[in-house]
Amino acid sequence: MSMIAVETKFGRLGVEETDGALTRLVWDGQDVGEPTDLLREAVAQLKAYDDGRLDRFDLPYRVHGSMFQKQVCDLMYAIPLGETRTYGDIAKELGQPAQPVGQACGANPIPVIIPCHRVLSATGLGGFSGAGGVETKVALLRHEGAAGLLI
Repeated sequence: MSMIAVETKFGRLGVEETDGALTRLVWDGQDVGEPTDLLREAVAQLKAYDDGRLDRFDLPYRVHGSMFQKQVCDLMYAIPLGETRTYGDIAKELGQPAQPVGQACGANPIPVIIPCHRVLSATGLGGFSGAGGVETKVALLRHEGAAGLLI
């Protein structure tokens, strides 16, 4: 396991790699171990995202958890920049209730790269498990040009 940290307008983000795939993103991350080519690429993509030059992350990731958790993360990863979905939209696609989808979003181990911030409740923003909570979710959505959804 290695981690590399990068400063962004959303905080200091640490990205962790295990066996050739990203497995975690944390706020206030630290450099741990030797940076790999994948971690250097993750930093380059996070910087490009931060600068508004990247509209889709293209990085291998691995989510440890149930098949349902992995399915929710895969569907979140596919949400285009500037767009959002609701917990209900994802639930309908999976044939599941919305509440477990919300729980799976909250358990997303790789926020920002797997954009759980693009998933909203039917009546508002929903939650956000990253540092800063909903304020960070709003900042990410504004950064992506989805702020019109917040008015």
